[in-house]
Amino acid sequence: METSTKKIHALYNDDDVLLHAIKDIRKKEYKIDEVFTPFPVHGLEKALGVPHTRLAYAAFFYGIIGLSFAIWMMNYIMIEDWPQNIGGKPNFSYFQNMPAFVPVMFEMTVFFAAHLMVITFYFRSRLWPFKDAENPDPRTTDDMFLVELSSDGNEKEIEEFLKKTGAVEIKLIEN
Repeated sequence: METSTKKIHALYNDDDVLLHAIKDIRKKEYKIDEVFTPFPVHGLEKALGVPHTRLAYAAFFYGIIGLSFAIWMMNYIMIEDWPQNIGGKPNFSYFQNMPAFVPVMFEMTVFFAAHLMVITFYFRSRLWPFKDAENPDPRTTDDMFLVELSSDGNEKEIEEFLKKTGAVEIKLIEN
């Protein structure tokens, strides 16, 4: 049997109705490809069964990279390359000067973690510069919620089911 290349777009006008509909759709084991919402919907990830993100681990790792870079940079600049007597502080040992370096270490940790997290988020989300929007319906940026489902030739059955879940509009899209 040949699989269909059709997509079904179900539009909802309330986020609570959307959450209940997604739970019902998953119970019926229909394949949800994507959900488009005009604002973040609390509990949507759990309803879709999206696994927890590992971005927090990446942020911690990026912070460690920033801290390491700050320690190396300050040791090289202030101790090895161009030591200076600033305010009578000893300039021959990094550890004797470390209290003065704490603000720089903190700022570099935050700087690296923040900037590398933004870059990671864009790559992970496939948001490249000058990328065209993939929004299938412009109303999802204003007041509508869209659920995109794949069909296996059972479009009529899915459409009838989606009407029962509270969809205000259903479209069949040919790929």
